[in-house]
Amino acid sequence: MSTTRPYAADDRGPDTGDSGEGPGMDGPGSSAQRQMLRLALSGESGIVPRARDFTRQALQEWGWLPASTADRRAAAEDVLLVVSELVTNACLHAGGPEELRLWRHPKALRLEVVDGGSGDPAPRTPHRSGRPGGHGMFIVQRLCLDWGVVRNAEGPGKTVWAELAAPA
Repeated sequence: MSTTRPYAADDRGPDTGDSGEGPGMDGPGSSAQRQMLRLALSGESGIVPRARDFTRQALQEWGWLPASTADRRAAAEDVLLVVSELVTNACLHAGGPEELRLWRHPKALRLEVVDGGSGDPAPRTPHRSGRPGGHGMFIVQRLCLDWGVVRNAEGPGKTVWAELAAPA
């Protein structure tokens, strides 16, 4: 886990220019290289399937689905699984997620789940694969290039982020 790199590996942080990109954007940006989508989740029911459906739609818009190869299909399935795990973790341990953000970069997809919780997610150690439950962050760690936590500087809460490689 990396907690020192709050932005994607191929990004230098929020865009401060007039390009229409950056954390304030609500839909696909004008750039084909970097786009962000967001979904408000506060107070919603059926949060995990809703987040997964939203992510599936984004993957379709970005050309990841329908997958043309087994590797592309596996990459999309990994993204959907990681979204499910991060959102579920926020539901179980952080009072529920507030927002899901999907950032598309040329070489990676960054998932961010914002919540109001104070805890730090971490894979259980030692990992016991035969036991039910407690596998979410282990799965995230295994499937992602990197993941971490960024604390909200203005009060309680955090953003848990994870990055997965874009399919070739």
